[in-house]
Amino acid sequence: MDLVTQGVIGAAAGQLAAGKPLGRKAAIVGGLAGLLPDADVLIRSASDPILAIEQHRGFTHALAFIPLGAAIAAAPFLLRRSERGKAAVVYAAALAGLATHGPLDALTSYGTQLFWPFSDARIAWNFVSIVDPVITLPLLVGVALAALWRRPRPAALAMGWALAWMGVGGVQHARAASAQASLASSRGHDPVRARVDPTLANVLVWRSLYRTPDGRLHADALRVPLLGGTVTVRHGETGQALTPAEISALPSASPEVVARAALVWFWFTDGWVGRLPGEGIVLADHRYGPDPAGLEPLWALTLRPEDPASPVSRSSPRFGGRGLSALWLEVTGRDGRHRPLPPARSVGEAPWPAEVRPRLGG
Repeated sequence: MDLVTQGVIGAAAGQLAAGKPLGRKAAIVGGLAGLLPDADVLIRSASDPILAIEQHRGFTHALAFIPLGAAIAAAPFLLRRSERGKAAVVYAAALAGLATHGPLDALTSYGTQLFWPFSDARIAWNFVSIVDPVITLPLLVGVALAALWRRPRPAALAMGWALAWMGVGGVQHARAASAQASLASSRGHDPVRARVDPTLANVLVWRSLYRTPDGRLHADALRVPLLGGTVTVRHGETGQALTPAEISALPSASPEVVARAALVWFWFTDGWVGRLPGEGIVLADHRYGPDPAGLEPLWALTLRPEDPASPVSRSSPRFGGRGLSALWLEVTGRDGRHRPLPPARSVGEAPWPAEVRPRLGG
């Protein structure tokens, strides 16, 4: 999740683990420990734009790193000899704070190497957004009150609220996945892969993305109200997926560099890759988009197989002109393009008449 959330949830965990013996210092130790894993963003190379993608949410986010990472986080607080008598409780606060980081990131959709070095799989449960003020703001208040009153109870209540909201996200994710299956069925589709992801700062509007056997990607926006309201859909775009084999078959002046970049990109995106028009080979990460029903990506990787000087580059995030106001209309249920889900159909049965849907990428 974002740095503020990681810091305050680490601080709350530090207060719960060592608030009484350490007082306000427990929040500082836990908060800094909760931020430590994201120091991996410093691992980058000007000559290798793919290195940062490989390393972020890598070994520093793994469960196996927690004991060592806690020792690193606690060390600066033990430099003074007078503080070394509290080494055990300082380490406990750091351990609690750092232990929240990887699992919290795994609840989002970006992907976290939680089980490194035993597996490089990017764990993404897709329960909550990378930024969610419903989690962050109560934690900020709880940590501040716990530090002010020198009592861990406000931090405990805030942590309980955060965990409960993550549980709500899990329920909403299951409902969105069920709605996606119904939507695909209504079109006569039998997806070979599918995912649903929360959109920015909410668990009501979900990005639905699935791939059919013909290699087509289908993106739609689903609105899943809390407390069992009517699920609606805004029909979106379709486009052709891309496979690693199609990239490896291209002639290249820097075959090893291009092949490695393509391989890492497909791993990083969990295979949700399509090709965009543009100079070179523009590989989209279709997990994310400024429009949850669109296939315009937030970022992409560009390969130039014939350019030995600059064969690989990564684009900056692009938002395609869609603002937060458009998302807010969907969150509040005031986007007139949303329609109730059509009735499901059996696989092989003729689909219900589809709305006109833009088709991208061929």
